[in-house]
Amino acid sequence: MIGLRDDTGSAPPPTSHAPTLAVKIFAEDGWLQTGLKLDHRPQQEAMARAVAAAMKDDAPLLFEAGTGVGKSLAYLVPGLIHAIDTSRQLIVSTHTISLQEQLETSDLPKCRRLFKSTPTLARYAEFKSAVLVGKSNYLCTTRLGHALADRTTLFADADYDELKRIAEWAEASGTGLRHDLRPPPRAEVWDAVNADSSSCSRKHCDCGKCFYQRARARMRSANLVIVNHALLFALIGSGGANANGATTDARGVLFADDFLVLDEAHTVAEVATDNFGLSLSSYGLDRALKQLFNPRTKRGVFRKLGGPEAQQLVIDALDASKQFFDFLAATLLAQRSVVRVREEGVAEPTLDGPLGAIHRILGKVGDTLEDGRERDEFLDYKQRIKGLQSGVTAWLTLGDKNHVYWAERGGRKQTIVTLRSAPIDVAPALRKHLFGCGTSVTCTSATLAMGGQIEPFAARIGADTARAIVVKSPFDFERNMRVYVASDVPLPSPQEAKLALDVLADYVGFCVAQVRGGTLVLFTSYNDMRAIATTLEPVFRAAGRPFLIQGAELSRTELTNQMRDLGNAVLFGTDSFWTGVDVPGDSLAQVIITRLPFDPPTHPITEAKCEHIRDAGGSPFNELTLPDALIKFRQGVGRLIRTQTDRGLVTLLDSRLLAKSYGRLFLDCLPQTEFTTLTRETRSQKFHPFA
Repeated sequence: MIGLRDDTGSAPPPTSHAPTLAVKIFAEDGWLQTGLKLDHRPQQEAMARAVAAAMKDDAPLLFEAGTGVGKSLAYLVPGLIHAIDTSRQLIVSTHTISLQEQLETSDLPKCRRLFKSTPTLARYAEFKSAVLVGKSNYLCTTRLGHALADRTTLFADADYDELKRIAEWAEASGTGLRHDLRPPPRAEVWDAVNADSSSCSRKHCDCGKCFYQRARARMRSANLVIVNHALLFALIGSGGANANGATTDARGVLFADDFLVLDEAHTVAEVATDNFGLSLSSYGLDRALKQLFNPRTKRGVFRKLGGPEAQQLVIDALDASKQFFDFLAATLLAQRSVVRVREEGVAEPTLDGPLGAIHRILGKVGDTLEDGRERDEFLDYKQRIKGLQSGVTAWLTLGDKNHVYWAERGGRKQTIVTLRSAPIDVAPALRKHLFGCGTSVTCTSATLAMGGQIEPFAARIGADTARAIVVKSPFDFERNMRVYVASDVPLPSPQEAKLALDVLADYVGFCVAQVRGGTLVLFTSYNDMRAIATTLEPVFRAAGRPFLIQGAELSRTELTNQMRDLGNAVLFGTDSFWTGVDVPGDSLAQVIITRLPFDPPTHPITEAKCEHIRDAGGSPFNELTLPDALIKFRQGVGRLIRTQTDRGLVTLLDSRLLAKSYGRLFLDCLPQTEFTTLTRETRSQKFHPFA
């Protein structure tokens, strides 16, 4: 992990001017208007004031800001002022890469121009920012050098060719980040040269040459650090501020004396749940063991140190691992790819002995080495094997009664078996490790409220004491959004599944054909998406409409960029496309929602949460399923209007909106609550896209 603050003095920090300056910056005819010629937005002013006050008071804040409020500037400007005034670091966490890129390329340059435009703010203009990336993403030049020197010990010929490619790339790389190397490096070679090791340290590395140590130095001097939610919660789970040298009573989430903003905070509970549990795969264990010794290539650290005895222990562990995971695949996962484990003893603890033996011999060999890089490497291997051994034991024994346990098959050939666990209720962990750190934590998103209330969201993430504020979007939805609801699509049922798909395909084809610009079609089922794509793709091609679909060769970011550039594309997407897609203008002139986004209660996490709510006397549908669906629905609708001048259609093809009592809750949370009902007989007369 990257430690940012090495010198946390005990002197009280200077006074923060953020609240006072936020008033002058965001007021009507304030410095934001005069300096950057940006429109005054009362909602943005309200948010900036609230954020500045929360930061000064080290208080938690939940702030829902509708699309177009300008929430990034509303937290960045007071956040940077507060960071510089108090010599503390602002951590901003996002869920999507696209928002990180927006902050870096658009919002932070605006902040700098604002600060330079007004003499009173000039001292803030030289702020420093950095992006926090996990250690394993960086190349360590020290480890690379030793890997090249030990190539005959560690690598077969094909792996050595890959190592040379990495070395050649490193000569020209400015970042040393894995994602900049194309094609991506092979995992087993990258493991030997990345910075995720104790041997990559200021003690062993040339801080002027090692990519990670250079990044670490930039981090220590940064006023603002940008991170993603997954890494944030992974780092919190591994110790957070305390793991970075902070004393146990010091405030701070990731680093001593930091303060935090979580944008796209509607995903916080989900991402934290995913990262506060166990994830141990057959593939990961195989890789860890073969770093020590690969029986096929006869390479690994035990070729040089450890000898035949250690090598045989690895061979035994590899055999035990194959038997263990093959047994789970043939029994527990024979019929389904995801299976919950409710009782201990689904498999014998056959890995415990082999992994324990390797752990002991790593310690034995490590004790013979002099203090230095090589010994640190061995201690890392020892700790990693111990962690794998403990993880398997915890999974087999269902070690935490507050967690749900399951196994799943994955990978291209569905041959990778992963042992998983997650907290059933993540609120206690977040209450302690996020909102209980004595520092300001601001959560913001366009969709935090459920039925107009933020309190359910606050309870879910453990932010019980946080101040909660909602401001609406300044956009004119009544003028720029038209909503259509189909009333004659069959309700979801196994008996009418085929008919429903045919009707959905017919509606999607009709609605796309009427709109000149681009259409985003959101699905809740990958199988439904593929079935309708099979029917409609030839139709779109014949009409000259570019067709894009999730799950092909392009990533979500690449698909979004293509939609933005093509101007009249049709994009089919499932789960991840309901949020974070930002395509302004006519390139996205219509959002079609095929089904309300109810998560089926079949996944072990959802199932366990439903049981937890039911056992407490509550209603899983009202307390979990419906609120989650409402937030996701709001996110999906929010893909349409991204700027003041955008306009377009939201077409809803789920007749439960009209047939079920809860349908009104979805319709009420639309930014444009007036809608037109369609049937296949009336749609030609009633469906009117913007000219």
